Parts: sequence; structure tokens; C-alpha cells
Amino acid sequence: MAAGPAPGSITGMDVFLETERLILRRFTGEDADLLFGLYNDPAVMRYLNGGAPADRAEIAAVDLPAFLGYHPRFPGYGFWAALDRERADFLGWFHFRPQPGDPVDEPELGYRLHRAAWGHGYATEGSRALLAKGFTDLGANRVTAATLTVNQGSRRVLEKVGLRYLRTVPADGHDTAEGAEHGVREYAITRAEWAALQDRPQP
Repeated sequence: MAAGPAPGSITGMDVFLETERLILRRFTGEDADLLFGLYNDPAVMRYLNGGAPADRAEIAAVDLPAFLGYHPRFPGYGFWAALDRERADFLGWFHFRPQPGDPVDEPELGYRLHRAAWGHGYATEGSRALLAKGFTDLGANRVTAATLTVNQGSRRVLEKVGLRYLRTVPADGHDTAEGAEHGVREYAITRAEWAALQDRPQP
């Protein structure tokens, strides 16, 4: 891969959530290089901007401050750095926050992971944990998600954790992404739907 996960220390970090294999922590102002390594991999960005090179200055000036700005505005919601619990390697991030204009109790779920983390169930594990956190602790009533129609991997994750397909819409803002002409698939799950799934075996 172009830029592998970077080792780090878990000592003193602001941990939001832990799973069997993951730690989700708040981003800090020192994380621009971690994001640059993630965003500068064409395979990671294939379905987002067509794999264009990342701009570290833009990440430091725009993306990272936007991540940090969610926490004071929406307690319990935001963007979370995902670390391997055993080695503290940076695997990527998850987001769980309302889209602009959406109700606070209807957060959107999403993630972006290094290629080295693909195929190991991290996206499913982190997504399930965030859904449980949202519906049991944060007062979420409905969780949404979206992915390009051609992104079969993300579609499988969303369906595996229980989100149901709603509709396909134009891929506005993703014109340079591979397969954008096929649109974006929107998904959602309500608290009641999530609760009904908890008594069933997880795939």
C-alpha cells in the first residue's frame, strides 16, 4: 500500500469507544500526517474523488479543523480515529454525526480505512459498535448512510450491520469518483429496527 498505518501510543488518548479489536479516539491537531497518509492512497479515494493526490495543507487547514469542530457542537458525535487495539496502528476513521440540516437524533454513519485494514471485518465491527452506542447512549432515533452504487464492499458492510436500502440518488459532489454515473445508494435503520435485530445471530 502507498502509506501504511502508523504506530502510536494509546497512553493518555481521549478514547470514545472500544471494541474487541478497535479503539476509536478523538482526533487531535497533530493528526494531519495520519490523514494525509490515508487520503493520499488512490485505492482508498477511488470511490470518493477518483484517487486524486491528497493536499496535506488542505487537510491541515480544512479537514482536520472540521473534524475537531464536531465535538463541542454535537456531544457524543463526530469523527473518530480508529486504532488497532493491540498495536495502536492507525487504521483510518469512522464518522457518526448528523449531516448539515439533519436532526441531531439522525446521525450519519461512515468510515474510511487503510487498504491494510480491508477484508478483516474492521468496518463491520466499528459500525456495529457505533450503532449500539448511538441507539443506547446517544439518543439516536434513526441512522443513515450512503455509498456509491459501485462500491460493493461498503454496500455489503451497511447491509450486514442492518441498514436497509432506501433509494438511489445522483452522486452530487462525487463527479470525479469512479462509477459516479451510477449514483449513490442511501441506507437507514431506525432504533426499533436495530432493536429487533439484536436477538438474531449476527452474520
